[in-house]
Amino acid sequence: MHSAPERESAPPTAADAVVPHPSGGGRRHGSSHHRGRPRRRGRRCLVGALVAAGLLGSATFLLDGGRSDASDDASSGGPRPRNTAGVTPTPTSPPSPPPSPSPSPTPSPTPTKIEVPSTGTGTFVAAHATGAKVGHGQRLLRYVVEVEGGIDLSPARAANEIAGILAAPRGWTHDEAHAFQLVSAAQPHDLTVRIATPGTADALCWAGIHQDTGGEYNCETPGGVVVNLKRWVRGSPTFDGPIHDYRALIVNHEMGHFLGYTHMTCAGPGRPAPVMMQQIKGLHGCVANAWPYDGNGHFVSGPHVP
Repeated sequence: MHSAPERESAPPTAADAVVPHPSGGGRRHGSSHHRGRPRRRGRRCLVGALVAAGLLGSATFLLDGGRSDASDDASSGGPRPRNTAGVTPTPTSPPSPPPSPSPSPTPSPTPTKIEVPSTGTGTFVAAHATGAKVGHGQRLLRYVVEVEGGIDLSPARAANEIAGILAAPRGWTHDEAHAFQLVSAAQPHDLTVRIATPGTADALCWAGIHQDTGGEYNCETPGGVVVNLKRWVRGSPTFDGPIHDYRALIVNHEMGHFLGYTHMTCAGPGRPAPVMMQQIKGLHGCVANAWPYDGNGHFVSGPHVP
């Protein structure tokens, strides 16, 4: 969603211990990727290990473009959805038998007073939670939610909050082309949403799309979305609103990348910021906004980032 300054040396990594696996927005739309990526040295060992774990994705993805909060993609306009049907990433940890689907997952905001260590275990725990399909679109995206081990965040609670965001009337389901469903890691799925410590998020974003997220940002990688725990817990100084709304901005922005949307900017002073705008970098006269659509059902758009 946002740009981080490029560095001459490889980004800090806690990824020597990272053993994650791929996860959304076929894509990106975020996320999110690769144009104008910084070249890094000294990452061969890390990338090699992550390739074995399936994090680098296909060369096709890298050519098509994954995105991150640290990127400033140019856009030719409009979404460029990818074909992600049938993609089934291998779960990081052995899942329990899937429980019966809950009829309607509702938001259950996680606490904001959670310690945010600079790095974590590098392994992930999948939420043993499932939900009903939301939206009426023909393109169903089944997603799994994972949380990095060793942090004080319930995977099931985070999964329910994300499910509630994706089911909201002003979310991506308003577009009749798409539908979403929270599933267990044991079931076939199209993408994985991971919440990770800043160091692990940096390692995953670098391995997936060669973007330096600087310990601050989220990204969309081959097969999924990476959410920086710092942003999930602390929000952003540019966003004036409840933490749950900022989490909605994170999910909607990165999922937007997965659906094929690229970055936009403010359409004019006093107008709502597009969800595809890198709002953490500044609002440029717009009003902070967490949703793709406004209350009247109109898509909140703006000029594409040149």
